[in-house]
Amino acid sequence: MDMVSQLDRFAQMGIDGQFDGLIFDCDGTLTDSMPLHYEAWHQTMTRYGIEFTEVRFYSMAGMPSEKIIAELCHEQSKTIDIDTAAHEKETAFERLIDRLQPLDRVCHIAARYHGRLPMAVASGGIRRIIDAQLERIELSHLFSVRVTAEDTELHKPEPDVFLEAARQLGVSPFRCLVFEDSPLGFEAACRAGMGWVDVRVSADQFKIEVPADSPRRADH
Repeated sequence: MDMVSQLDRFAQMGIDGQFDGLIFDCDGTLTDSMPLHYEAWHQTMTRYGIEFTEVRFYSMAGMPSEKIIAELCHEQSKTIDIDTAAHEKETAFERLIDRLQPLDRVCHIAARYHGRLPMAVASGGIRRIIDAQLERIELSHLFSVRVTAEDTELHKPEPDVFLEAARQLGVSPFRCLVFEDSPLGFEAACRAGMGWVDVRVSADQFKIEVPADSPRRADH
C-alpha cells in the first residue's frame, strides 16, 4: 500500500466522524525544517560561545527561541542580549528557507481535510517565520487560524497554544486532533484534553493517542 492509500485509510478509520477540528504544529510537522533550524542555531550560538548540541535542540522543540536562549545562558553562565540573539537566529533560518521541504505525509492530511474540517496551525515559532514556511510549501490557504509564540503568554508543554487555536476555530478541545513531532507538543495536547498524532513515524504507523482520562481511550 502506498503512502497516500495508507494515509487515506488512517483518516477514514481515525478522523472521519471522530473529530471536528485539526491542529497542526509547523516545524517538523508540516515542514521538514528541524535540520535547517539546528543549522541556524549552531551558527548563532557558536558566535556567542554557547554550546547547543543537536540532542538538546530536539529536546527543546516547541519552545520559543527567547526561552531556549535564556535557559542555555543560565546553564552556561553566559550573559547576552537575548532578543538580539533570537533575532539573529531567526534571520539565519530565513537565509536557509529556500532549502525547506514539506513533510508530505502530514501535508496530505491537511490537504485532504481542507474545506471539510476547520484547521489551525499552532506553533511555538514567531509569526513571520511560520508564515514564511507556509508560503514556501504553498499551504497558506489551508489554515483559517494561526497561533504563534506572540499569541499566548505560556508555551508548550503548557496547553495554551492549542486551547487558543481551538477557541479561534470554534471547536471544543475534546473534538480537536493535534499533529505534532515533539514530546513538549504531545504533553501540551494531552493537557489540552486533545488527541494527538506523533508524525515522526512513517505513514503506516500513524496512531491517535488520547489523554489517559479521556472517554476516547476506550475507542483507541
